[in-house]
Amino acid sequence: MPILVLLIVLSFVFYIFYKIKYVRSKRPAERKWLSAKSSIALGLFVALFGINQLFLFQTTVTYIVGVIFIVIGSLSVWGGIKAYKFYLPQAAKEAQEN
Repeated sequence: MPILVLLIVLSFVFYIFYKIKYVRSKRPAERKWLSAKSSIALGLFVALFGINQLFLFQTTVTYIVGVIFIVIGSLSVWGGIKAYKFYLPQAAKEAQEN
């Protein structure tokens, strides 16, 4: 599944991108907002990695580990989306004030 590999690499690149922006940012609300975005990217990376493993190997251990990765990644994406929605207005307000 080359599309899954592309999505895995892309989500990891976005994770690195947002972490670099997080380190460079000085504003607290913007940092939390960027951290939420990086959490979404990392969750996608983990979940897509788990899905990819389900296609590559067909063993019981792979199914268990793949499902665990999918669940952990999905929870990370869900928590990141909630944090993103919470901090977005604060980051926008903070950006307007500066």
